[in-house]
Amino acid sequence: MQPWRSAFAAMDVMLLAAAALTACSTAGDRRPRSKQDTQPMRYLALGDSYTIGEGVPEASRWPRQLAVALRAEGIALADPRIIATTGWTTDELSAALDVAQAASAQAGQAQPLGQFDFVSLLIGVNNQYRGRDVAEYRVQFDALLQRAIALACGRADRVLVLSIPDWGVTPFARARDRDAGQIARALDAYNATAKEISDQRGVAFVDITPASRACGGEAGMLVDDGLHPSAAMYAQWSALALPVARGLLATPR
Repeated sequence: MQPWRSAFAAMDVMLLAAAALTACSTAGDRRPRSKQDTQPMRYLALGDSYTIGEGVPEASRWPRQLAVALRAEGIALADPRIIATTGWTTDELSAALDVAQAASAQAGQAQPLGQFDFVSLLIGVNNQYRGRDVAEYRVQFDALLQRAIALACGRADRVLVLSIPDWGVTPFARARDRDAGQIARALDAYNATAKEISDQRGVAFVDITPASRACGGEAGMLVDDGLHPSAAMYAQWSALALPVARGLLATPR
């Protein structure tokens, strides 16, 4: 949860600006399949350390594992473009997107990178970690979710939200004498808010928090910092997201 900024994340944010300005096909278009339709679907994953996979190889990040699992079922989904940085809160992710959009406007035109067929969003743990109010999170999460829908060409049925895992069960929290019960209650409030907004926007919501509480404090489920999930924990998240993502991507482009 340390607020560092990696160079590759900054580069991806710049690329997102171009993608956001690309014209999308009309939602629900049922035209005959074109050459574009036969290409792998494009996936954008937005978030923080849990999405960038702090401490694990790229192949172990949960969005990457999800894409691999979907391809194994015959769903042609490309590896995700990940826009995430350890430490980001909702407003920091939003501000990064604002900067990227401004840079694109100053450049005069956007490169035609194409549309995203699928977008995931997992954000909010750093809001809770810093003690921010849930009311603030409600406003900022809703704004980010609407941006995610726009990046999916206005298709709420192609956006997936994951709940925030419970870091209160980790050795990191215990070593700092953090109140696990208080953390759990705060995260429950955050997640209830995210689910409510997702339901209102017609966006699928996957609850991975119980899995994080069941075994997220075990050594094999964590990387060396005792806080961030290991590849094994991310595999559980991917497995929970898989049937939902499968259903979303079964709808025609």
